[in-house]
Amino acid sequence: MTTILITGGHSGIGLAAVRTLAARGIDIVLAGRSLERMAEFADDLRATHGVTVTTLTLDVSSLASVRACAAQFRTAVEAGEIEPPDAILCNAGGRFDGEISYSPDGYETTFATNCLGHFLFVELLLPILAEQGRIVYTTSGTHDPDSMDGKAVGAAVEPDAFALANNGRNGSKALSAGKRYSTSKLCTMLYVYELDRRLRRAGSSVASIAFDPGSVPETGFLRGMPKPVQWFSNTSVMKWMSKRIGLITSDVEFSGASLAAIAADPDYANHSGTYFQANDGTLSAVRSARISYDEQRAAKLWDDSRQLVHLTAEEEPAQLR
Repeated sequence: MTTILITGGHSGIGLAAVRTLAARGIDIVLAGRSLERMAEFADDLRATHGVTVTTLTLDVSSLASVRACAAQFRTAVEAGEIEPPDAILCNAGGRFDGEISYSPDGYETTFATNCLGHFLFVELLLPILAEQGRIVYTTSGTHDPDSMDGKAVGAAVEPDAFALANNGRNGSKALSAGKRYSTSKLCTMLYVYELDRRLRRAGSSVASIAFDPGSVPETGFLRGMPKPVQWFSNTSVMKWMSKRIGLITSDVEFSGASLAAIAADPDYANHSGTYFQANDGTLSAVRSARISYDEQRAAKLWDDSRQLVHLTAEEEPAQLR
């Protein structure tokens, strides 16, 4: 591999993954909201590993930003300034605690950020992805309402794109932050499997893969929570309790290295449609939630998402129709 694009690659698990990839001599494209923060990290990667690092402005909660970033990147690739990406890592995202909020497009922030932005980004960039390329989505074990992770955060609800995008409006009751998060990750799982099915029907060699990094409190995932909660989540007592009750746990370095391996190692090239999970120092392929394999729900989510991002016929790759 020569080039990998990652969203949210300058902090947390993404940062650890990028360091691993750069150490292997792989050029990096960082897409994120803060060019200033990415610039410092990019300089460090260039100096330490001698790789080419490109930075792009991207706010995945904004469809206009997604389109602008994708257009800038495609132009650079088509001009020969950047090699076609061997992998696209859809890693950015978050949990948004507090009062419900909405994206610049008027969609609930969690769903807009964790789902619609990457859905559109992949649609726009698939045509320039290298042959036998990979699309890897960072998801979460919380997507499974029957798992301890899902129950602890708030069991995911029906993955209805229009209802999720407009949650809290038109008389609908606002979901809790935990339920908004877990449901967005269920939608991500449905995207992964539906993308895999469409790629296989089209005879494509591109792989669509899901990755759960496990619960990694030190990434800042809980930054919207009260300070005492953030502090306690990083203690050895909390980690011990999490394992005892059956939560999926990991650490930044292992999960970052796992994401890098799924993105670049030959061993993962033929694992399209697979869900990998990092759990207490082990990376393995596991079954996801029963509902995530529902093809009718996945197809409806896909078609509804196309409408919500206002995808045009010119924008949509032929193999995904």
